[in-house]
Amino acid sequence: MANLLTPPQPTMPWQDRPADCTRPIWRYDANPILTPADVPFANSVFNSAVTPFGDGYAGVFRCDNRALQMDIFVGFSDDGINWEIGSDPIKFEGVEGAITKKEYRYDPRVVYIEDRYYISWCNGYHGPTIGLGYTFDFKTFYQLENMFIPFNRNGVLFPRKIGENYAVLSRPSDNGHTPFGDIYYSESPDLTYWGKHRFVMGTDGAWQSTKIGPGPCPLETDEGWLLFYHGVITTCNGFVYRMGAALLDIEEPWKVIARGSHYLIGPEEDYERTGDVPNVFFPCGVITDGPSGRIAIYYGGADTVVGIAFTDVDSTLDYIWKHNMV
Repeated sequence: MANLLTPPQPTMPWQDRPADCTRPIWRYDANPILTPADVPFANSVFNSAVTPFGDGYAGVFRCDNRALQMDIFVGFSDDGINWEIGSDPIKFEGVEGAITKKEYRYDPRVVYIEDRYYISWCNGYHGPTIGLGYTFDFKTFYQLENMFIPFNRNGVLFPRKIGENYAVLSRPSDNGHTPFGDIYYSESPDLTYWGKHRFVMGTDGAWQSTKIGPGPCPLETDEGWLLFYHGVITTCNGFVYRMGAALLDIEEPWKVIARGSHYLIGPEEDYERTGDVPNVFFPCGVITDGPSGRIAIYYGGADTVVGIAFTDVDSTLDYIWKHNMV
């Protein structure tokens, strides 16, 4: 039995495993929980991140409008399932116009560290890089320096410092649709200057043979950091995105302890197979209840809608160890 070392969240969204389900992960039976019809003037809402906040939940949502402009919006929910999303994109306060000037913003992650909520996203700055900001109340937002120079995507902060430094996983990329990509680790003493770059893991095996990238923020367990990540294969019909998992060393997270050769879940439902970008299961957000080991994963389906899938720490770790490729 593994222990999930995250705070309790007993009212988190949850459905028990269906009686006929033999897989380590299962979908919410009322998916998708968000569609373009839920956001004014939206073409799509997907690849979004959530966090416990107050007596309910807050989230940062990717909503592409009908001009196909990519931006991030704040939303609130009492139960983590039914969401109210603002009609205007997040506006960041900042000291330098060159940093806060907006080209595009997408695929956010949210994580609580120490006393505030940090938001990272793919930020347009002469090409894609990793934007970073924070908020205390999801009303006023402050933007920090970009984490890296272009080109990079999928910047995902750890929920606590590693030693004395903040830590992040990212996927260096290019300026296009990125037909490659490995996961790297970096550290910073102040969230401005990043270094100690380490290779974590790369493409390996058919379903993750084109590129991989970090999903929600890593989850701390007594066996290591549990990382959900997306893996991509290039088929005759284009990219297919699926979700896998790996276990990273708790003190040196660039070291992979275990990694599943089999994916956990992939596009199977109509709302995952059909949309603006077919055949995409893309995890970005997570809510957990540490004492019970329950995990709810928020993901984008076909770059069009938001869904939830459920698992628990033992089911996932058992699956990784059973199919360990390290």
